[in-house]
Amino acid sequence: MSKDFIKLAREAVVNGDEETAENIAREAVAAGVNLLELINEGYTAGMIEIGDQFAKEEVSLPYVMVAAQAMTMAMEILKPHIPTSQEEKKGKIVIGTIEGDIHDIGKSIVATMLRVNGFEVFDLGRDVPISSFIEKAKEVGADIIASSTLMTTTMGGQKLIEEELAKLGLQGKVKTIVGGAPINKEWAQRIGADAYGENAMDAVTIANELL
Repeated sequence: MSKDFIKLAREAVVNGDEETAENIAREAVAAGVNLLELINEGYTAGMIEIGDQFAKEEVSLPYVMVAAQAMTMAMEILKPHIPTSQEEKKGKIVIGTIEGDIHDIGKSIVATMLRVNGFEVFDLGRDVPISSFIEKAKEVGADIIASSTLMTTTMGGQKLIEEELAKLGLQGKVKTIVGGAPINKEWAQRIGADAYGENAMDAVTIANELL
């Protein structure tokens, strides 16, 4: 039964069908299926598929936004029903897209995956100044700063985060994860980041390892 819900949830997001996405969420709750599995393998998988299509210029941005809305509405229905034991916060993560970059689809998927896997996430959005990452991390006592960029021209911002943390004596105390289309493991090592996340599930695994 869970596989049926997962398949339908993924299709609803890919098709940008908000009504179906919501109905599946309600039916899944009533049927007692594994909600984290439904979110990870159904809704989020559908959003990742759309993100990949957007990256390949197979779909336009408005199409992506419709798909994202379908997932968001389903998540609002599911969140109150996720078992308390699965909602216990593992750690605090500040996440955002580097200043100068307005792309945030991939970052939003990562933020969602981190939340449903037990992390307290502070999503700063897109085009975020370096100072805002640092200030928010200090304000909430973040364990991790995760930054994303899809543009080579804004990659340097991730290096600036490392430099600011070093100046404040926080480097190593506040862990860092970098990600985005032009980013790789070598870049992460070069700037002194603690880890590189290739995709949303990878980011969850790494966050668990860092803590």
